[in-house]
Amino acid sequence: MELFSFYNVENLFLPDPEPRHKLDPTISGLRNWNERKYKNKLYKIAHVFQLIKDENGTLPFIIGLSEVSGKQVLEDLIQMQPFNSEYGIVHYNSRDERKVDVAMLYDKNKVEIIDSEAIIFFFENETQNIENYDTTRDVLYSVLKYKEEIINVFIAHLPSKREKDINRPKRIFILNEIQRRILDLINADENVILCGDFNENPDDENLVKILYDNSYEKVLENPFQQLFSTGNYSTFHYKSGLLFDQIILSESFFKEDRMLSFQNAGIFKPVKISCRDKNFEGRPFRTYAGTRYLGGYSDHFPVYVTLGKV
Repeated sequence: MELFSFYNVENLFLPDPEPRHKLDPTISGLRNWNERKYKNKLYKIAHVFQLIKDENGTLPFIIGLSEVSGKQVLEDLIQMQPFNSEYGIVHYNSRDERKVDVAMLYDKNKVEIIDSEAIIFFFENETQNIENYDTTRDVLYSVLKYKEEIINVFIAHLPSKREKDINRPKRIFILNEIQRRILDLINADENVILCGDFNENPDDENLVKILYDNSYEKVLENPFQQLFSTGNYSTFHYKSGLLFDQIILSESFFKEDRMLSFQNAGIFKPVKISCRDKNFEGRPFRTYAGTRYLGGYSDHFPVYVTLGKV
């Protein structure tokens, strides 16, 4: 049995340098983000994966992450238990305005990285000045080898729904490019996993459309559709439960004779990483609420799929 997981870790930044003046902007955009809070954040994220290991008997062999800022935070994370420097990193600095990226951690004892690239997106703005093009987080694409299996992994964190969903055209454009690449791989009988924070629920039109090829044949399966339909959520916005965090797999993972056949999908939400406030029971225990430091884990729960022999 193997676990594949994805986790939006909510603003994992290095500590901010001491500002010269109280009102100076910070690199992280967080209030009083210092060494103590950074180390607590690292401990909390590592502790989540220790809890996953305790419950399942194993760590995920591949971990997709979002909202990480730079490679150093990942290097600091994998030195901690339960990773113990046995995990490798795939990461590229994106051109995102907030300087947060996606990344992949992988068990070096099980996985070999064959290739990787950052899929970069630029969007025209009103001035049409190339220096002022809008940019967003890259999509991370990796080709890896697990035993004799080659797996193509896409990790995305799509533009948010802020300001009356002004970013929807960008999400559509990015998903269309991901779909084009995935169809080329599936036509070549390749295994594909697409994961991320899509800023859309599994039943939204864009995420339903990506499951089909140009002939309306289904080529991908999204096990998080069923979870969402039964009221399971990975994050919340005001009173609304959301399942923006998902793992989507090619049909090849649903064949019973495979080494890595799909077994089940879930949202990892034990009490220990959930909110302590009874008014927000069942929600993630987050690091910040606005500018108020809470000292929690993240505003998202991690999601996972279990793969193995049926």
